[in-house]
Amino acid sequence: MKKNVLSFGTPKELEVRRIAEVKSLSYVERLERLMAIIEVSYTLKTAKVIQSKKR
Repeated sequence: MKKNVLSFGTPKELEVRRIAEVKSLSYVERLERLMAIIEVSYTLKTAKVIQSKKR
């Protein structure tokens, strides 16, 4: 697995890097990323809000 590195730069530079990264992925890798995003989105949508006991 590739080591995560923080990226610094202008938003345009970051967007260009991100587009290049996505273009370098295979179809299956793109699909895996999409499914992960959908899963997180669904989890956030269906999660119950935990109330604080201070109220």
